[in-house]
Amino acid sequence: FSTTTLLSKTMLTASALRSYRLSTRSNTLHQARTLKASSALTASVPSSCRTLHLSSTSAPSQLHLSSTVPRALSFTARSSSQRTMSASATAVLGTGPMPNWTWQQSMIRIKDPEKSLVFYRDVMGLTLVDKYDFPQWSFTLYFMQSIPKGQEYTLEPGSDAAHKYVWSTNGVTIELTHNWGTETKEGPAYHPGNQEKDGFGHLAFACEDVYKCSEELEAAGVPFKKRPDEGRMKGLAFVYDPDGYWIEIVERTPKADAPKYTFAQTMLRVKDPKKSVPFYTAHLGMTLVRESHFADFSLYFLATLPQGTDVPDPAGDEAKPFVRGLYAECVPVLELTHNHGLENDADFVHNNGNVEPTRGFGHIGFLVDDVYKASDALMAAGVDFQKKPDEGGIKGLAFAKDPDGYWIEIVKRGQDGKF
Repeated sequence: FSTTTLLSKTMLTASALRSYRLSTRSNTLHQARTLKASSALTASVPSSCRTLHLSSTSAPSQLHLSSTVPRALSFTARSSSQRTMSASATAVLGTGPMPNWTWQQSMIRIKDPEKSLVFYRDVMGLTLVDKYDFPQWSFTLYFMQSIPKGQEYTLEPGSDAAHKYVWSTNGVTIELTHNWGTETKEGPAYHPGNQEKDGFGHLAFACEDVYKCSEELEAAGVPFKKRPDEGRMKGLAFVYDPDGYWIEIVERTPKADAPKYTFAQTMLRVKDPKKSVPFYTAHLGMTLVRESHFADFSLYFLATLPQGTDVPDPAGDEAKPFVRGLYAECVPVLELTHNHGLENDADFVHNNGNVEPTRGFGHIGFLVDDVYKASDALMAAGVDFQKKPDEGGIKGLAFAKDPDGYWIEIVKRGQDGKF
């Protein structure tokens, strides 16, 4: 059951599902020994995640592994004045130009690509849109994306055409990073987060019926952190991926051409929203689309949207259905979770996922027209950098740091992708 064979399959095979069930069963046992009980989690874990448990579903019967560029995510031109979302997205989205900064990826490190691809492609319905092998550095990247029903993705992952697509898309991908050799390691290779001081919380997928999908996931052997009626927040669920990352299952607006599951969220904990929210809106062009406040934590949801999008009051009653509508359009949100009081602790720092022993989540990434100009603007605003454009082995891309120290990759839009 080689990786090459796995990448060519369009259906979830019985052997793949058995392999996934074995890996997740092992992961669940490990987490039962190592994760703190939900009631004992510290303030760095939001109270909305303190009473979570596990479940599963059957995989989609058919996946989209051929493609013209999806309508709702189409990149129509490379000039900033002509970069637009197509008319098919007008139910929620405007049709004006996209901002210069567009969210393009969320990266997590994985132990075994065979198991992770089974989960994200065959169970959660993502399409593998591109792949990079870097033998000189002994790692491989897999880019996966939600594609609307009826949209065929025909580009071969790893081809020049696929490289151009992934650096031109207006959509958001999940980037799975495999460092060669980790698949042979005993036990977990990476830290999935959600322990004391961890910043990364989860990825999320949206569907029309959380209860039905949870039953199907459980039948497929997917382990659950929280079933829909467990805990104090009903109607949402959390499952584990093969590496133990938490995957939230949330509700979205019904839409005929939406896939069964759409990539919906990346959640990061922030120390001070008065710094983090302006960083993402003023510097990275995102829009605050919803905010929710509870007794001891607050949630802020941000998205990359085209001009002309009529965004309701983020604190109003229309914000929640608006965000659910975004999910149906294959537009995910960045969820920033603030545990009240952390902003007053001068010494508190979240683990950003890039330092042992808490390596797992890596970064989020954005496309821009000019990496050098975008980086210069951030530096002029006092933003710190992990890597400037001409530093390191790969030139022309950069990594900035947000107010919590999360890495923000900056990549040139429309490039040929030959690093």
